[in-house]
Amino acid sequence: MIHSFLMVGQSNMAGRGFLRDVPAICNERIKMLRNGRWQIMTEPINYDRPSSGVGLAASFAASWCKKNKNDEIGLIPCADGGTSLDDWAVGGILFEHAVFQAKIAKRTSILDGILWHQGENECYSERSSLYCEKFLLIVEAFRRELCEPDIPFIIGGLGDYLGSGRLRECFPEYLLVNKELKKFSNTQKNCYFVTALGLQANADGVHMNAVSQRIFGLRYFEAFDKFQNILEPIEGENSAVNIDSERPLSKVEKITQLGNKFIKGDLSLEDYEEQLAMINSQM
Repeated sequence: MIHSFLMVGQSNMAGRGFLRDVPAICNERIKMLRNGRWQIMTEPINYDRPSSGVGLAASFAASWCKKNKNDEIGLIPCADGGTSLDDWAVGGILFEHAVFQAKIAKRTSILDGILWHQGENECYSERSSLYCEKFLLIVEAFRRELCEPDIPFIIGGLGDYLGSGRLRECFPEYLLVNKELKKFSNTQKNCYFVTALGLQANADGVHMNAVSQRIFGLRYFEAFDKFQNILEPIEGENSAVNIDSERPLSKVEKITQLGNKFIKGDLSLEDYEEQLAMINSQM
């Protein structure tokens, strides 16, 4: 059985962490939706832009697999960088696309949760004061359209680095957005806030780096697993970067990783065929 999670919001949900900065997660029990079908997850999961990279969903899924030994998890990528709450308004393209993808996923999975990260676009011109009002309409509509009245929403906070990065003048209300996100989680059923306390950005000062995204994913899972807000860093989270590194890879996973290297041009055809033959001979 596949347990699926819808990924919605803007670029820090899609992921902009540099792929080279963390070990790859390749687990045949972690799937992602592509063209309505499930395939083994590879990053970037949420390819909304050529700059897409590591997001929080991969370590969220790896944490889920450690807790759930037999089933599979499916990720439904629908986040879109640079989008505002108005872009996610009920009836708009992004909302309708996410609902459609989730409904497709529900044909072959159980929809267990919705992962949300959005807010950088609400950090100016007093937009933060309308966050709860606008977001409530979106949450209620997702639950209604997907026939999931109690589905958990896991809601990530904005990083404090927004107040000191090179583009800090663009985010004067980030603390107010975080206040609204916490307020929302405390007043709405099955909504849980996840702090970004201590997380770091890429050099752009806007997007979380790959290591922080791995940590953020652990925090998101903790919120989902415990059905509670995560207001402080969690014990052992600094090992998140290696969350899936110690597990022996299956034949399918080894072949998947090998194929990815070949497609990216990191292996010659001769090396690919030699290593593929070696994998097949060992299994």
